[in-house]
Amino acid sequence: MFKKILIANRGEIACRVIKTARRMGILTVAVYSDADRDALHVEMADEAVHIGPAAAAESYLVAEKIIATCKATGAEAVHPGYGFLSERASFCAELEKQGIIFIGPKPKAIMAMGDKIESKKFASAAGVSTVPGHLGIIEDAAHAETIADEIGYPVMIKASAGGGGKGMRIAWNEAEVRDGFERARSEAKSSFGDDRVFIEKFVVEPRHIEIQVLADAHGNVVYLGERECSIQRRNQKVAEEAPSPFLDEKTRKAMGEQSVALAKAVDYQSAGTVEFIVDRDRNFYFLEMNTRLQVEHPVTELVTGIDLVEQMIRVAAGEPLPFTQEEIRLDGWAIESRLYAEDPYRNFLPSIGRLTRYRPPAEGRTGNVVVRNDTGVFEGAEISMYYDPMIAKLCTWAPTRSEAIDAMGQALDGFVVDGIEHNVPFLSALMKHPRWREGRLSTGFIAEEYPDGFAPMKPDRAEEAVLAAIALSAFLIETNRRERFADRLRVASGALREDWVIKLGENYVAAKLLDGLVTIPFDMEMAIEGEPSGVVTDWRPGDPVWSGKVGGLDVTAQIRPVLNGLRIAWQGLSVVAKVFSPRHAELDRLMPVKLPPDTSKLLLCPMPGLVVAIAVAEGQEVKAGETLAVVEAMKMENVLRADRDLVVSKINAAAGESLAVDAVIMEFA
Repeated sequence: MFKKILIANRGEIACRVIKTARRMGILTVAVYSDADRDALHVEMADEAVHIGPAAAAESYLVAEKIIATCKATGAEAVHPGYGFLSERASFCAELEKQGIIFIGPKPKAIMAMGDKIESKKFASAAGVSTVPGHLGIIEDAAHAETIADEIGYPVMIKASAGGGGKGMRIAWNEAEVRDGFERARSEAKSSFGDDRVFIEKFVVEPRHIEIQVLADAHGNVVYLGERECSIQRRNQKVAEEAPSPFLDEKTRKAMGEQSVALAKAVDYQSAGTVEFIVDRDRNFYFLEMNTRLQVEHPVTELVTGIDLVEQMIRVAAGEPLPFTQEEIRLDGWAIESRLYAEDPYRNFLPSIGRLTRYRPPAEGRTGNVVVRNDTGVFEGAEISMYYDPMIAKLCTWAPTRSEAIDAMGQALDGFVVDGIEHNVPFLSALMKHPRWREGRLSTGFIAEEYPDGFAPMKPDRAEEAVLAAIALSAFLIETNRRERFADRLRVASGALREDWVIKLGENYVAAKLLDGLVTIPFDMEMAIEGEPSGVVTDWRPGDPVWSGKVGGLDVTAQIRPVLNGLRIAWQGLSVVAKVFSPRHAELDRLMPVKLPPDTSKLLLCPMPGLVVAIAVAEGQEVKAGETLAVVEAMKMENVLRADRDLVVSKINAAAGESLAVDAVIMEFA
């Protein structure tokens, strides 16, 4: 077994590999860029070596620097994680030449399967069913249009060397093919150093289901069940689960056996994933093979009990797989939610900055539920614009799917992230979405269920009752502290009244205390809009997480102080709550509403990023839908388009400039 390995990656995957290596008694070497000098993976590793500037092209993607670091530190092997150099055959070959082990497949398999164009050719020749498409090199936008016309719309434009949703565009007409071709090629070049793209038929209402395979150097190949990855946004997976709620045992077996056959055909060694598109009739079509560890591998580990990173290391060291296909069992259900630094209320635009507070839920088993959190950040860490916006991968396991979903909802409600915008509200809302809970999924789920984007949700009457109870209990506990009573506050004292009104957003909810005592821990009977509700909590002022019971319901919510009130976040809801006496509530209804400033004549930068291009000139007349500018953030190019016909009066930014959120890019007449 290896004594020391180098992790050629960063963030949560580097931390995750270090944990397994440490358990196996293997020393680890981390590499880091200028932007990652204080990163968690640097702190966790036994050694850390600086390899260059923040830009990945000058640090993490420079194979020569990784190899030089191996030689300088004595690392015997390299685990590439995912992304960066993980699927670059030339890197693997050069490591072999230098006598360094690559913890992954051999160059032959990477070349055959790691390139999306070549993998489809190989699979087609091997008799594997594939999605119709053009697998050759596309010369220019005009050539792309011709191919799309032949295949038939809609089509998917994909980077050959891509992954993680980078360099991918769906086109429904010729104009979108032209624009999508240029954007996909540009993203592919900046993310992977390879601007080749291909086009294939886009299957409407597909499910994205993938099979995890594991192979050793002795001819043993097994499949470890499937993962459902259909919840995607901009072709980037958001939530995954294992197993799939859609597959039956017959289809699972067929997909698994086909994946194993494909792996054997390329003499595959290590962990790999074969991805399929599955239609409503459970027909499945090969998409690609990822010759690396997948981001969503934890859900497979949770349902199989197999540490995939450990097996990758053991296979690379020449050991045979310790189990056969017959010995693999899928136990229970696992859900993964990807926490991203992005604003769900602004079309999921990236958010950067410092994590002023970062407190994930406790990991481990509680009863029949297991919580796991793979992360590469810590409180006080900086979320950079240079890399992927993932903060963490939160996973829950339970005996059944519904229990795993409920556990995920509770864990998300207690996941504290302050200092940046994040997608926890969206993920929390997803966990209670009827279509998600029923398992009626497709890769178009988010676009179909949130066609106008994810907007702040409004609570129904039952939810208002829970929110009002949380707000009133927090108010009473804070009042108790202010009045400096050790353990109780009596209504008779005059400091606490029976009748209250809780303002939730713009709605007013009546509440009445039924027993008149505030105890610590809090345990009180109250009526919300006339309905009795017992409230129990051990919440203390200053704690961002409120947990307890409301009317017998287990509730975990987050509360933050705002002017004269609290902001409460729960199950995707986010409302400002203010507690009034009936008279104060009457006066509050008379207060005028402050209107937001008019920004209709300004194009504001929607997120911190780099201006890639300004597509118009001062004085130019622009039609609705035309491109105004392109801004890049976290390796994704965002096209800003005109929402109406307008005239550009002034341009305030230029290509190459770095802008803050809401910086004025241009003004309109």
